Amino acid sequence: MTTVLLIDDHELIRQGLAGAFAQADGFDVAGQAGSVEEGISLAREVAPDVVVTDVRLPDGSGLDLVRVLRKESREVGLVVLTMYAGDEQLFAAMDAGASAFVGKDAPTTTVISAARQASVAPLTFACTGLGEAMIRRMSSGAPRLSDRERQVLDLLAEGLGVTAIAGRLYLSESTAKSHIGHIYDKLGAANRAQALVTAMRLGLISSATPPI
Repeated sequence: MTTVLLIDDHELIRQGLAGAFAQADGFDVAGQAGSVEEGISLAREVAPDVVVTDVRLPDGSGLDLVRVLRKESREVGLVVLTMYAGDEQLFAAMDAGASAFVGKDAPTTTVISAARQASVAPLTFACTGLGEAMIRRMSSGAPRLSDRERQVLDLLAEGLGVTAIAGRLYLSESTAKSHIGHIYDKLGAANRAQALVTAMRLGLISSATPPI
């Protein structure tokens, strides 16, 4: 029996996934969580075979959870769900150590198939359209941001300031400023507004909110 931990801050989504896994052969839902902190704690407690997590969680990114759990185990399958299934999000999930990347608009059978694959080959990376995304990446003139720079860019897009970004990513403010500066340089931007406009044009982010 393959045990699964479900992490999403929307209870209806969690319950829907739990019902789908309960009906699938060979799966048992070991627990549910609604945040990064709760998810990491529960994963350590129940040691599931597979973790299925949303990217956007109230206390951070599901990719942070993936990084922590992958660092602690090479055996756990890590499936990332997201509403924003663009190339940058795909590669961010792959770089974080995910086993699979699935859009939330995919049928539950796709999520279950991804979890099944992740349970037997946790260190591989499965995603529909991965080959095409790799071709686009190689032929694109878009700047290459590091994993951490992508995290910072996502938080800039959410409207967070330097202090909030530093706190969210457990960085010093000077380190956060340094990452922001590198992002500006790579995007050829002089300020946040220019950086976000360029990032959206290049498909690095899907939207941006005013600073808070």
